[in-house]
Amino acid sequence: MLDLAAVEPLVLPLAGRLRARGWRLATAESCTGGLIAAACTAVAGSSDWFERGWVSYSNEAKSELLGVEAALIAAHGAVSGPVARAMAEGALARSRADLALAVTGIAGPGGATPGKPVGLVWLAWVQRGGTVGARRLHCSGDRAAVRAQTVREALGQALRLASA
Repeated sequence: MLDLAAVEPLVLPLAGRLRARGWRLATAESCTGGLIAAACTAVAGSSDWFERGWVSYSNEAKSELLGVEAALIAAHGAVSGPVARAMAEGALARSRADLALAVTGIAGPGGATPGKPVGLVWLAWVQRGGTVGARRLHCSGDRAAVRAQTVREALGQALRLASA
């Protein structure tokens, strides 16, 4: 379980920066199962800056909800930079947000494959009319720890983008 108080030091400044810019945030989450959205919406007044979120846990959901091409998933695997970017792009395209975050990864304890260990997470972001990027994360610990680290990294990345 994510300790929401532990991520509040990231969420509060993120909220302030998004409000100051008049931006809204959307999320597309796989391995975190909505924890990024939960962290954002735990803050009173988040409807001012949090637009919407998707939990697209299955490959089919990534395709149906976010428009990720099945061929892209087949070519790179669901846990990959190209799929994470496509998830973020799909979230931005299907929302009124100015910034979208996406995460896909292997939280464990199972699910690892050769070259894709437990703790591997891809974080991607897209800014309307601007930055597109992705970063590979190497998280450690059990399932809860991997998911918590991913939430912190995603919120930190959003704060950096909103502060630029």
